[in-house]
Amino acid sequence: MPVLSSLSRYQEQAQAQADALQQLAPQPCSVADTGLTEVLLVDLLCKHLHDAGVLDMPQLVERLALPGPVLEELLAFLRKDGRIEVLGQVGSQGLRYGLTERGRSAARDALARSGYLGPAPYPVDRYRQLLLAQTVHHCEIDAHSMHEAFADIVIRDELLDQLGPAMNSGRAMMIYGPPGTGKTYISQRLIRLFSDAVWIPHAIAINETVLEILDPQLHKPLPLEPKKPNLRLDQGVDRRLVRCQRPIVITGGELTMDMLDVRFDPYNRQYQAPLQLKASNGIFIIDDLGRQRMPPLELFNRWIVPMEEKKDFLNLGGGRHCEIPFDLLLVFSTNLNPLTLADEAFLRRIGYKLHFEHLRADEYARIWQQECEKQGVPYDPELVTYVIEHLHQPTQTPLLPCHPRDLLGMALDRQRYLGGDKTAALCAETLSWAWRNYFVSLETS
Repeated sequence: MPVLSSLSRYQEQAQAQADALQQLAPQPCSVADTGLTEVLLVDLLCKHLHDAGVLDMPQLVERLALPGPVLEELLAFLRKDGRIEVLGQVGSQGLRYGLTERGRSAARDALARSGYLGPAPYPVDRYRQLLLAQTVHHCEIDAHSMHEAFADIVIRDELLDQLGPAMNSGRAMMIYGPPGTGKTYISQRLIRLFSDAVWIPHAIAINETVLEILDPQLHKPLPLEPKKPNLRLDQGVDRRLVRCQRPIVITGGELTMDMLDVRFDPYNRQYQAPLQLKASNGIFIIDDLGRQRMPPLELFNRWIVPMEEKKDFLNLGGGRHCEIPFDLLLVFSTNLNPLTLADEAFLRRIGYKLHFEHLRADEYARIWQQECEKQGVPYDPELVTYVIEHLHQPTQTPLLPCHPRDLLGMALDRQRYLGGDKTAALCAETLSWAWRNYFVSLETS
């Protein structure tokens, strides 16, 4: 019963979200419906024609992600203005369009102002509504779904029962503990708790500035539902939006402050969204906190306003700013003592602090068994006991979740090198060899 109840509740929430989205982002039927200026759309269409040379209507629909009626309105204006011409007709594809000399000059001017060449952007005022409509904070996590999502992972129940309320709180959380205790691995798996989709625009328009949002490296598109085809006319969801999994963005020691602000590339004259904006409606993990180039306090100060007021301010340069909802789960992960990174006043703003510890022997053995199954080798409980009592304990090496995978992998590397059967049982000698090659030893014989 609890499973059916949870599933039914999820289906109701998903249907409610779909209905709200249909009202919020319907397919535009005219230029006015797009929420963009005619100047921006005309410039973008001319840039596409300049890039391709000749395009027909289906190609223009695909490139600009706009329906035919909107494009016909733009094409009629450009033909009247003398910037495009009809270059014949090919089969059932309709008329083919190309730029006149006046049009090519206009396209070059448009490219000089903005190098963006992609689908039509989504207006920022509607994007704000979209972020709030599909907020990550409306996805309530219960104990059953939490334990189900981590059923195949060795993690203590009490830690899961801390993570669940932290996810529901809507506040930032800090995960801390010794290196190798699974902080990053567990943090990445939190996205499993969200099975619903979100809609992400290719780009947004802030006045005449186009800011790219969709990132192929971070956003994973999902197929459209079979019963809801991707219609191109006056039905369905706006094609400028892409149906994706809720995003998860992870950054570590490579993080710099400029990655948290709007960046302008002077070479291709395009604006790139900051990482936290690309993580909207999802999870943003700042890993290896304290290892960045900037002082931790500077990084923390960047998040004070977003965490307190649930909104962020984008700096577009030239004194231009834009307010955007700060809708994501912010996770800090560190190997360092949190008290050395920030004072108690700031740490209070982070709702939950979760401590990850070294493994117990039984937990280590369970992970070892899982890794044996993955590697296709027999599981030998006595071999695990040997590793713990004769390798870990004499050297006082703590038990970490990564050790079984790494030691077994290296042992199998040696077994293959010696020409043995990779599915054969391992022995203590092979594991001792892997141990000596895995850990740094400064002792000399």
